[in-house]
Amino acid sequence: MTRIAFPRRALAVTAACAAVLLTVITPAPGAGAASVARAGAAPAPTRSEPTAPAEFVALRTVAPTIIQEMRYPTRHTFLGRPVDGYREPVCIVTRSTAEALRTAQWRLLRKGYSLKVYDCYRPQRAVDHFVRWAKDLQDERMKAEFYPRVDKSRLFEDGYIAEKSGHSRGSTVDLTLVRLPALPTRPYVPGEPLTPCHGPKEKRFPDNSVDMGTGFDCFDTLSHTDDPRVRGAQRANRQLLKSALTEVGFTNLPEEWWHFTHKPETFPDTYFDFPVARGSVRGR
Repeated sequence: MTRIAFPRRALAVTAACAAVLLTVITPAPGAGAASVARAGAAPAPTRSEPTAPAEFVALRTVAPTIIQEMRYPTRHTFLGRPVDGYREPVCIVTRSTAEALRTAQWRLLRKGYSLKVYDCYRPQRAVDHFVRWAKDLQDERMKAEFYPRVDKSRLFEDGYIAEKSGHSRGSTVDLTLVRLPALPTRPYVPGEPLTPCHGPKEKRFPDNSVDMGTGFDCFDTLSHTDDPRVRGAQRANRQLLKSALTEVGFTNLPEEWWHFTHKPETFPDTYFDFPVARGSVRGR
């Protein structure tokens, strides 16, 4: 990766923003303090479980100022429960992906923004969990928030759920933008009243990100990056995120404004199944 030379003033701004960010980088909201404590104490993978190849790293070791709000170890998911394979709230990606995200973060910090990741590498066992859930048409506990306008029986046909995911190859991330200074997002309280992910920002579940027109993981056509109904500041925010990531080699999935894959992929044809845990990358 080519090094970027910044003026002293820009470096000072970046350092100041980084100092602010380091005070708010926390495990994903979506559980109370007890739940976060349990996640922090999660065991490393056992010897019988696979670990990540050397090309994988924890994002925080490469780009520590990127905010992490890892959703799938929590109950604030479209399943209403933690997802299989997510042992700890840690973002794991291939090194080339992490380095590209670091460059995008440097540039965004100078503009007063930070990246925030919701999901990174996703084990195949998590994808299998999605598939089992989608086939259980009786389980609609989170429908009111994540897919209020979609019949659950259509999740496969409409492309919201599939048996394979690019996330399992390690170069795909789900992320958004946060305006600095960043305030923490309040924890999700299991059983609280749900509000539609496609509604106005002030009525959706609170998120410290900028307004992207829908919440994360919103199964709705309004989540399409270039949906013509998304205008004004919402459209500008989507384009800022897209342009910042495109400049460093990412490609956006048109159906999801939050979904980006770094190209060329380190593992274009391999779907991994090691758990999401710090032990999977052995300190990298």
